[in-house]
Order: sequence, then structure tokens, then C-alpha cells
Amino acid sequence: MTPKEYNQSVDLYSDNVYRFILKNIKDEERARDIVQDSYEKLWRNAENINSEKVKSYLFTTAYHTMIDVLRKEKRQTYMEDYQIPEDVHDEQYSDLSEILNEAVQRLPEIQRTVILLRDYEGYSYKEIGDVTFLSEAQVKVYIYRARVFLKNYIGKMEMVV
Repeated sequence: MTPKEYNQSVDLYSDNVYRFILKNIKDEERARDIVQDSYEKLWRNAENINSEKVKSYLFTTAYHTMIDVLRKEKRQTYMEDYQIPEDVHDEQYSDLSEILNEAVQRLPEIQRTVILLRDYEGYSYKEIGDVTFLSEAQVKVYIYRARVFLKNYIGKMEMVV
């Protein structure tokens, strides 16, 4: 991979990788750090990476970096985790994207990842399998389960609106 191809990959894929990570972790600073780490790893391995496989490499690297960050943070305890959440909640929502985002955040990590890659980023089942190291069949099962959960969580649209 040449420096020109590297710069082109930044222009083409950095926003998509950032959105994918941000949807998973909901923290802009950490998402930026993960994207930057992914591009740093790409730069260090540029001579070993085919320019046609850059997108897959970036998403795979970003996904695994995100998993490492989340695992590391799981082991740490913060005082903010012990605050009592407020139970103030409106009975009726008008922002459907807020409801959908909340539902997506309630998904198990692997289901959230595959549903975001499929429905938000437009990856094929095979590409998702390559990124997450799952078989195509496993990817389809996780996507199906995630969609069933989302359907049940959101319920009938008449109840939401």
C-alpha cells in the first residue's frame, strides 16, 4: 500500500469506521481514539495489506480494538457507576431514533455489532463474518435474534407514536 492509497483510505472510510464505533460505545472521544489506533495499525502494516482489503482491515481492527478497550474498562470501577439513576421517564416518545438507539444499546454486544454492520453500514453477511470471525450462518442467526429483540422491544408503532 502506498502513502497515496493510505490517504485515500482515510478519506473514504474514516467517517464510516467512526460512526460504527460510536454507535457501539456512545463515547465520541474513545471512538476517535479507536479510529486513530486502527489507522496507526494500518500504517504500520501498510506493506502487508492489499489496498483492495483496506476497508475490511479497518473495520476488523477497529472492532477488535473496541473489544479490547471495553474489556479493559470492565475491569475498572468508577464512582459514577454507583450513582442512583433517575427514574423520570415520559410515557410517550416522539423521537423514534432515540427509541431505536436505546433498543440497540440493550442488545448483547455481538448482536449489536452485527446489526450495526449490516443495517447501518451495509455490509454483506460474508463481510460481517470476516470482520467478527463468525461463520455466515452465525451472523444470520445473530442478526435474526437482534431484529426479533428490537421488534419486541419497540412493540407496535401505534404504541410508540
